Amino acid sequence: MGNLVIGVDSSTQSTKAIAWDKDGSNIAEGRCDIPLNNPSLEKFEQNVEDWWNAFCVSCNELSKKINMDEVDALAISNQRETLAKLDRNGKEIYPATVWMDKRSVDEVEELNEIMGGNRIHEITGRPKDPCPCLYRIFWLKKNERKIFDQVNCFADVQSFLVYRLSGEFNTGWISSDPHGMFDVVNKCWSDEILKNLEIDETKLPKSYKPGSLIGKVSLKASKETGLREGLSIYAAGGDGQLAGLGTNCTKSDRAYINLGTAVVSGVWSQNYKISKYWRTEIAAHGEGYIFENVLLSGAILVNWFVDQFIQGDRKDKNFFNNLEKELNKIPIGSEGLILQPYTGGVMDPYWDSYARGIVAGLSISHTPFHMYRAILEGLTLDSVFRTQNIEKETGIHVKEYLAIGGGANSPAWVQMLADASGKNVLIADTVEASSLGAAMIAAYGAGWYGSIKESANKMSGKTRLIQPNPENRSRYEDLISIYQNVYDSNKSINKSLVEFTEKYKS
Repeated sequence: MGNLVIGVDSSTQSTKAIAWDKDGSNIAEGRCDIPLNNPSLEKFEQNVEDWWNAFCVSCNELSKKINMDEVDALAISNQRETLAKLDRNGKEIYPATVWMDKRSVDEVEELNEIMGGNRIHEITGRPKDPCPCLYRIFWLKKNERKIFDQVNCFADVQSFLVYRLSGEFNTGWISSDPHGMFDVVNKCWSDEILKNLEIDETKLPKSYKPGSLIGKVSLKASKETGLREGLSIYAAGGDGQLAGLGTNCTKSDRAYINLGTAVVSGVWSQNYKISKYWRTEIAAHGEGYIFENVLLSGAILVNWFVDQFIQGDRKDKNFFNNLEKELNKIPIGSEGLILQPYTGGVMDPYWDSYARGIVAGLSISHTPFHMYRAILEGLTLDSVFRTQNIEKETGIHVKEYLAIGGGANSPAWVQMLADASGKNVLIADTVEASSLGAAMIAAYGAGWYGSIKESANKMSGKTRLIQPNPENRSRYEDLISIYQNVYDSNKSINKSLVEFTEKYKS
């Protein structure tokens, strides 16, 4: 038995191949960026060969830093709701559509009308939203029927990579459920949904329980990746659920929150329940469910703003420290400035693809630093009231957040989260929680631990505690009350602006 496992995180922007030991320590890593194409306002696409290239580059880089003979197993974390269309030889016949893609907004309503009522939500845990893959499959059937008929496999990122590694189109439950075609209670592809899409189950990967053996690295793949021939691959999957596992959020009193490109948080529940206030997913360890909130803006909005309006280079190590000094001079509420960060639509609780960012209360007394604080406050207020919605609907009491992602390095942001929620915030000692979650599954598969949950307990690492300042709580409660009125007050205006833009676009 070796002393390492590899968790590969094939995310939207990059692939990270990381070797972890039995204590959950990051031993070494390799990385490679993945290009993202944005051919029009609503379309986001990738080339599957870029997924494979990034996987090969990152694994080869890792192989130069560790002894691959010491690696016992591998598991893959993948970007969710991203869909490849492959022929019989596993080659791309149409660009992979990324989770941000909005081409199928009209198809959401149409397919739900065909299936009736709330049926898709009941089966899949997914409310009406263009993010799940089934709506883009429906769009392809309507708009590119010739391509649709040629597709031999609609593949998630994990199943594509496993195919390249082992020759098998296999994946895990937590890669399948983001498709929006997976029965998350019975853990199988939904015949009812597939029938309405006119696709056969043979055109989808075989899906297995987390921790199942789903392939072994072939000789050809070994030469391309630097991985050991015969290395076992175990079923992992969606990066959001795996982030929850990587932070050991396997009980209902702790919520994970990823302050990353988007802000994603989740709470574990033993029981299945659906609501407009969250989307329901299979938990990464295969037991129970995750009630997940998704705010599509996060660091992507922060970085856009500072690149456009703040002097300096945000890659400078002192850039954000200096910004936070300015931010801390401004009181809670940014002196009457509030920002709704729905720059690319909103998922829970409104499920509105037409929603956009709103700035309210702007005066000539405000500076760019006021706007920066308002952005962080908007992201925070939104996250807090989403968790409060889960607590009210379910009776679950969340005692603490465990924060990961680049935003967890911002003292101002995590203190805002603690103060506005009145909850402790724990800062994980690794930002690579999705890769670690995959590694935990690989560790279970390799026989290091008796269950995935035990892997999480043994490998989740240390945390740093941020406590709320009770003096600030009432101010944030008042601000949340104001903030929650912003969406309804601007809903029709945002839709009209989107329609105006579509009408007059060149």
